[in-house]
Amino acid sequence: MNGIRPLIQALRTPVALGYLLIVAGVAVWAGADALLVDHADASLAAIWAFLVTAPTSLLFVMLPGPLAWTGIVIGAVAQAAVLGAAYRGLSGRFTRHAGPRGA
Repeated sequence: MNGIRPLIQALRTPVALGYLLIVAGVAVWAGADALLVDHADASLAAIWAFLVTAPTSLLFVMLPGPLAWTGIVIGAVAQAAVLGAAYRGLSGRFTRHAGPRGA
């Protein structure tokens, strides 16, 4: 259980939530394009879902069927966690030294 707490804390940062919001928006756009727009040829809208979660999601591209789409979810969570951890690490450095010396 101790390994999950830092992951949840990293995912609750503004940077991670913003990234996940962007990924969700791209996924909704790609899904709407696939379902609602009649194309004479193939659309490349779904490629954007893999690109915004690359490089992690690209490891799953060659898997068969719906397993390839799990790469988008895994890639989004993994990269949001990395962005959140970086944000927490960098914001902690700046807030610790904000006060006057010796206080």
